[in-house]
Amino acid sequence: MSSPIDPHVDLYGYLGMTRNPDGSITRKPEFFPTVPPSYKPDPNPFPVLTKDIPINLEKKTWARLYLPEIEFNSVPTKKLPLIIYYHGGGFIQGSAASLVFQNFCFKIANKIPALIVSMDYRLAPEHRLPTAYDDGMEALHQIKTTKDDWLNDYADLSKCFLMGSSAGGNIVYHVGLRAVMCVDDLAPLKIQGLIFHHPFFGGTQWTLSELRLSNDKVLPPLVADVLWDLSLPVGVDRDHEYCNPMMRIKSGVLMRIKDQGWRLLVTRCDGDPLVDRQIEFVRMLKEKGLDAIDEFSEGGFHGCESVDDSKAEILYSVVKNFVLSM
Repeated sequence: MSSPIDPHVDLYGYLGMTRNPDGSITRKPEFFPTVPPSYKPDPNPFPVLTKDIPINLEKKTWARLYLPEIEFNSVPTKKLPLIIYYHGGGFIQGSAASLVFQNFCFKIANKIPALIVSMDYRLAPEHRLPTAYDDGMEALHQIKTTKDDWLNDYADLSKCFLMGSSAGGNIVYHVGLRAVMCVDDLAPLKIQGLIFHHPFFGGTQWTLSELRLSNDKVLPPLVADVLWDLSLPVGVDRDHEYCNPMMRIKSGVLMRIKDQGWRLLVTRCDGDPLVDRQIEFVRMLKEKGLDAIDEFSEGGFHGCESVDDSKAEILYSVVKNFVLSM
C-alpha cells in the first residue's frame, strides 16, 4: 500500500494523520477504514465467522476471532491450530477492526484452516513501547483462561502460533522473548512457533537496502524513522533493543526458545527497504541454533501480500505448511 501524499512534502499526511501543536497526533479514520465483525465481502469468498471478545476493559483492549464456517457447522472431531495475530501499522495506526487486516485474517483462517485471534493493542505515541508488548503478552494470559465458547470448543491451545505483520512482527519477537520465560504459567496454552511477516526493525544507521530504496513508495526510510520516533520510549534512539534487536542479543532467552523446540518463520521480499535488517535477523537466529526458516521472494514491497493476490496466495501456502507441519 502507498499513500498519494509525497512524504517529502507532508510526512504526517503520508501516514494518515496530522500533527498537533502540542506534539500529539490526530488520525484520519479514512486512512485505515474499519469494519464491524459482522462484515463480509460481497460476494463472500471466505466462509469465515467473526466476533469480538474483550481482553482488558479498563485498557480498552480486545480481539477479533475468525472461525471457518465449516467447522462451526459441524461436530468438531479435531481442534484447529490457534494463531494469535498482531497487526501492522508502524505501532501508530490500524486496529484489529481495520478492513485490510480483516481480509488478511479471513483468508488465513480459511486457507489453513485455523482459528485466528487478531489482537488489538494500544497505539503510540499515546502509549509508547513497550505498551504493545505488554498488551500482546496480556492477551496470551487471557486466552489461556478464556470462557469463550469458540476458543474452548474449536481451538487446540497446545498448537499455538504467534504471527505478526510489520510492526506486528516486531511485537511477535518481543512477546515471544517474554513468553518463553513463563511457559508453565501460560499452560495449557503452548506456543509451537513464531511467524514474522515482513518484520519491522530499524537502527540509527541506514542499511544498504534502505539506501537503495530510499525513495520507496510504501515504507521509505525517512517514514520508518518517524514511526520509531513516535513509538520508542522518550529519550532513546533507534538502536534501542525494541527497534534494533542486534544491539542487545538475548542469547540466554533465545536458547530457551531453542530448548522449547519453537520453530520460526521469517518472510521477506527484495523490494522491502527493511530486507537487509530481516536478513541480519535471520542470520542471528540461525547462529544461535534456532530452527529458523527464511522465506524470500523477488520483487514486491513491504506488506505487499495485503494488496497483491498472487503473492498473498504464496504467503498463505507457506504459513499453512509451517503451521500444519507442527
